[in-house]
Amino acid sequence: MGGVLHHQPGEASFIILYPNWPLPFANTIGLLSQHLKMESIHRLVFLALIGIFSINNLANAQEQQGYISLDCGMPHNESSYTEESTSLYYSSDADFISSGKSGRIKIEDPEGVEYNIKPYKQLRYFPEGTRNCYNLTVMQGTHYLIRAVFLYGNYDDLKQKPIFDLHLGPNFWTTINLQDQFRFGLIYFEDGTIEEIIHMPKSNNLDICLVKTGTTTPFISALELRPLKDDAYTTKTGSLRAFFRSSFSDSDTIVRYPDDHHDRLWNTYFWPDEWAEINTTTLINTTNAYNLPHAIISKASVPTDAGVSWDIEWSVLAPDGVHVYLHFAEIQALTPNDTREFSILWDEKTIISDNYSPPEFMADTVPIRTSTRCDSCILELVRTNSSTLPPSVNAVEAFVVLKLPQSETDENDVIAFKNIQATYRLQKSSWQGDPCVPIHYMWTGLNCTNTVPSTPPRIISLDFSFYGLNGTIASEIQYLRQLQKLDLSNNNLTGRIPEFLAKMKLLRVINLSGNNLSGSIPQSLLNMQKNGLTLIVQGNPNLCLDPSCGSEARDGNNKKKLLVPILASAGFVGIITAVLLTILFINKKMPSKALHPSMVANKRSFTYEEVTVITNNFERTLGEGGFGIVYHGNLDGNEQVAVKVLSQSSSQGYKQFKAEVDLLLRVHHINLVSLVGYCDEGQHLVLIYEYMSNGNLKQHLSGECSSSPLSWENRLRIAAETAQGLEYLHIGCKPPMIHRDIKSMNILLDNHFQAKLGDFGLSRSFPVGSETHVSTNVAGSPGYLDPEYYRTNWLTEKSDVFSFGVVLLEIITSQPVIDQTREKSHIGKWVGFKLTNGDIKNIVDPSMNGDYDSSSLWKALELAMSCVSPSSSGRPNMSQVANELQECLLSENSRKGGRRDVDSKSSLEQNTSFGPEHIPDAR
Repeated sequence: MGGVLHHQPGEASFIILYPNWPLPFANTIGLLSQHLKMESIHRLVFLALIGIFSINNLANAQEQQGYISLDCGMPHNESSYTEESTSLYYSSDADFISSGKSGRIKIEDPEGVEYNIKPYKQLRYFPEGTRNCYNLTVMQGTHYLIRAVFLYGNYDDLKQKPIFDLHLGPNFWTTINLQDQFRFGLIYFEDGTIEEIIHMPKSNNLDICLVKTGTTTPFISALELRPLKDDAYTTKTGSLRAFFRSSFSDSDTIVRYPDDHHDRLWNTYFWPDEWAEINTTTLINTTNAYNLPHAIISKASVPTDAGVSWDIEWSVLAPDGVHVYLHFAEIQALTPNDTREFSILWDEKTIISDNYSPPEFMADTVPIRTSTRCDSCILELVRTNSSTLPPSVNAVEAFVVLKLPQSETDENDVIAFKNIQATYRLQKSSWQGDPCVPIHYMWTGLNCTNTVPSTPPRIISLDFSFYGLNGTIASEIQYLRQLQKLDLSNNNLTGRIPEFLAKMKLLRVINLSGNNLSGSIPQSLLNMQKNGLTLIVQGNPNLCLDPSCGSEARDGNNKKKLLVPILASAGFVGIITAVLLTILFINKKMPSKALHPSMVANKRSFTYEEVTVITNNFERTLGEGGFGIVYHGNLDGNEQVAVKVLSQSSSQGYKQFKAEVDLLLRVHHINLVSLVGYCDEGQHLVLIYEYMSNGNLKQHLSGECSSSPLSWENRLRIAAETAQGLEYLHIGCKPPMIHRDIKSMNILLDNHFQAKLGDFGLSRSFPVGSETHVSTNVAGSPGYLDPEYYRTNWLTEKSDVFSFGVVLLEIITSQPVIDQTREKSHIGKWVGFKLTNGDIKNIVDPSMNGDYDSSSLWKALELAMSCVSPSSSGRPNMSQVANELQECLLSENSRKGGRRDVDSKSSLEQNTSFGPEHIPDAR
């Protein structure tokens, strides 16, 4: 028998031994002067930019996009930081949980390296409440590696290691038992443990809960989430709880990020009496779905006796089966007479493969997925008769299948309830985790259906009696579609009883007594009493209970209606006069600025029925994004529009819908997409924009459009127009706005190829005065995200500048922003790499055939690289960017003798550049 994993304390493979992981390699600065002809001062400036451009920092930030790394217990006011040994960015957990207290370990052990890892020195403990939950925003349908770290360190001076449960949403994950010396865990050490699971969230929110089960206090040191490729670690049901992940080499090094881009933790396990190590320095192709780090795949173990099999055995309680992933690569240069071939056996009887040969210098993964019980698991590699070499294996991962039978509460109900909660500013310490399940943790004030675990529970009762509610009855209540009982009694609610209550057909009891409601009861609600509705409204002194109230109110309305035409006529004349005088006054003050028609356009509110007519029953699709589907429409038979309809499963939802409407109702600029109207009717949320017939910039740069490639002049003009729109958001709006999602897909082109910036759902207002940033959760698109914003959660206008710099690099190169097959995956890092190696020719998009002014192209490239500086202090502002691009365009036009494309009607013809004393006006 070869290796045996009994998961005993003291074995090297399961004791966490953090070596002194090396810091990232120093940046290499190329000497461009040896390769380039320096024609102007711009080249010297560019050299300086390359010299300060921190390629590794940018690469790390981009590779960590989607990562969540929480230092639990870290005070909210402390800045995010880079953990030195791993280059991972950690931030405080305070924004993701509403309970708990901060603690700090009391043990300082120079030999126990885990005690000196910065994220593990602090912790969050939960002396109050039974269930305390982290609420994280994730990508629905994406596989995540979720890791929880627990290091006790006698933080409470009690010397009593705790026992508690860990839940994933409403389902049990594991018991954390630090008193058990035989505890289960991916890695454990004397005073703590690390738990890991691979899980695919079914919604955009994920709850991770610590549940008190005895007298000891739950705590957590760090919480880490890492997105994985969707075609790796797949399961038919449930999730995968990590049992071990080991490479087979004679080393005690633990490998993780940055060597492993997915930040998997790799132990080493070796049986020196039975195995020998082989290794190589030759580069190995690791581009399969599992993307193993070179430090793991470059080593392998073989039996010491070439005539025997390689085997390993472990014991684990796994009633729902195990998943094992065997990672192979042939890392020896074989002669023509050499053959390595073996059979892969599972539990001594199941043949996984009977003549397997690892591919030469290429990683390959063989999965074993079983749904049967495996108390004692045996893996054996048996050499075939035709093989001249013994079997070899590089690494193995073993997981226990963990079924998660309980469905989460219906997502629409959760969203509706949280909106109600926000409306009334309600917060209860027990309102954490899933509102409905497990049933013994159901939130107070609710009752839910939860008879079948596989069916998402629904909220059927809402009891906010004596909750101190103020204001009107929240409209969000109508989105609790299965609500049967509503009790808002004995609060301070004012206003009228809303009509929407009558449309909630399942309601059987409505108790509104003991409030300050006024007006009359809607007749439709009174009619529902005939169908069994119990309506309780006593104790509202200003509420008219007499049926005649309705007719009196209608008579009053009729009288008011007689005044409307008279007042409207007078008012209309006044409004028209005021608008005309305003236009004349503004045009007089700004002869060089052109007003965009949307300044005086009427933003209409449409019904959903009207939207159906406009889109001809949603006949023609223009595209699809995170918000939903965009349809082509015709307004009044002669105006083409784009109609964006919110999907019920949208990751954006009502908050972003409202943000976009609010912004577009008050900002007006020729280079921002104009909002024609919107629909906010029940669950139907729709935005109607002006139609942009030439699609988006990304389609033209990627070759998706059949039209000829964009000329350098058109590319510069599109960049300059986009910069002006963004400049307007930054300094022309009051308050200033940060877009937060600048990317080539959001730069739209009209029939004259004029650029207009769109998609404002993530936009945020920017502080004025002494404040320098907005502290907010990270949002944006992979590849375009500012690494400094990602690292610190501090959003500034320079975050938009970084994203714009990435777009400008796209415009120059027509390269994808992230391409794993390039020498450097991120476009900023790739351009920097090419420049430091003097490879200039292959940066510029070859489809332009050299038809460009070299001075303007160099200047644009310098500008782009300064925009993507990892430090915001090294980036220009958008006014500087807009001015630089105008100069580039003028230089290109001069080369062509002032000629412009026939279809190029640029806003640059209408606008002068902005000096430091100017701010852009509404155009």
